Amino acid sequence: MANHRDNLLQLSYIRTVTLFGQSLAIIFAIYGLNADLDVWLIGSTLAVLALLNVITYARLFSPWPVTEPEFFTQLIADMSLYGALLFHMGGATNPFIFLLLVPLIIASATLSKRYVWLIAAMVVAIYSSLLFYYEPLIQLQDNHQHRIVELFDIHIVGMWINFLLTVLVVTYFIVRMRQSMQRQQERLEQEREKRIQDQQLLSLATMAAGTAHELGTPLSTMQVLLKELEHEYADDSLLLEDLKLLRQQTEICSERLKQMSQTVQQEHATTQWLSAEQLIRDTLEQFMVQRPDVTQQFQITGEGPAPSLSCSTSLKQSLLNLLNNAADAEPKGIEIELDWDQQQVFFRIHDQGAGISLEQSDNLGKPFVTTKGKGLGIGLFLTATTLARYEGDVRLYNHPDGGTLTEVTLPIRPNND
Repeated sequence: MANHRDNLLQLSYIRTVTLFGQSLAIIFAIYGLNADLDVWLIGSTLAVLALLNVITYARLFSPWPVTEPEFFTQLIADMSLYGALLFHMGGATNPFIFLLLVPLIIASATLSKRYVWLIAAMVVAIYSSLLFYYEPLIQLQDNHQHRIVELFDIHIVGMWINFLLTVLVVTYFIVRMRQSMQRQQERLEQEREKRIQDQQLLSLATMAAGTAHELGTPLSTMQVLLKELEHEYADDSLLLEDLKLLRQQTEICSERLKQMSQTVQQEHATTQWLSAEQLIRDTLEQFMVQRPDVTQQFQITGEGPAPSLSCSTSLKQSLLNLLNNAADAEPKGIEIELDWDQQQVFFRIHDQGAGISLEQSDNLGKPFVTTKGKGLGIGLFLTATTLARYEGDVRLYNHPDGGTLTEVTLPIRPNND
């Protein structure tokens, strides 16, 4: 669907240029060519065109959408007023007769086929009538025949000026209208991509709910067995340490399944405002419990106190997914940085892994695409989707010193609580 509101705005600009140009042409015809023009009728026509332009500009501030029939009516009004103006200024002999082509060019770029054909038929009808019915610019007498050549030269110059104006309209206003249509098409494509992503996310949520329900029983069984093994082998300190670690991991899995089972309302209930530093430290603490084999270095480079962010379980889980991806690439030497400015918070993770290939970079963020050779390939997709809810973003780059740089950007918004 074309953006006719923006097209109507461009049309108001074209009318302004037309009013200015025709006013100069009338002044030149009266004082330069001594043309006998009906100034009152011509002035009334220009006044109606100016009034139409003012009404159109005021209409653009209303919330109602500009429909295709309305835009078509505006073009018809322009053609009618142009025809009336040309009738009083020489009809088809006026070098600015091609002004009638402007509405047709605009219609061709913005309207559907049936409206274009209607406007084309009206342009031909108006032009044809102006061949026979018009008021001449200059009444030539018998003793003024020597001025025919001079007037012909002026006509040629007028045709040249009209050609330049037509080129200006086509290359500037029409191109802007086409760009507006392209932007509208891009927005439609983005909405389509978002709908596809929402459908994929819904499918993943359905599968996750089913998986959470099925995994609850075996995890409970494992926890019971691990407790029994701890009592049975209480004298074996090495084995007991491994069993405690296993039980701790199963408890973490159970807790994650409980979080997955939460409703959207419960998710919003867990939302709280935390400083960006506290959010990252809490996430790192949880990460180190899950991945004790990882060595990492955390630094804060932002100046002043850390800004506050609206946080929830899903946001923390998204950051955990990125940390786990970095640990899977290379668990040793992970560098983590927290930075911010006046508008955004930046969370950067630099791992020492193999980096990202060109083929992988084209598909990052899509569901079921993984760069690790294992896993389901949905972690980054879910992370990007969650960050989008917070108007944030995640990007992955090949770091100049090797490995992958993962950068999360979150906007700073005021706490309205």
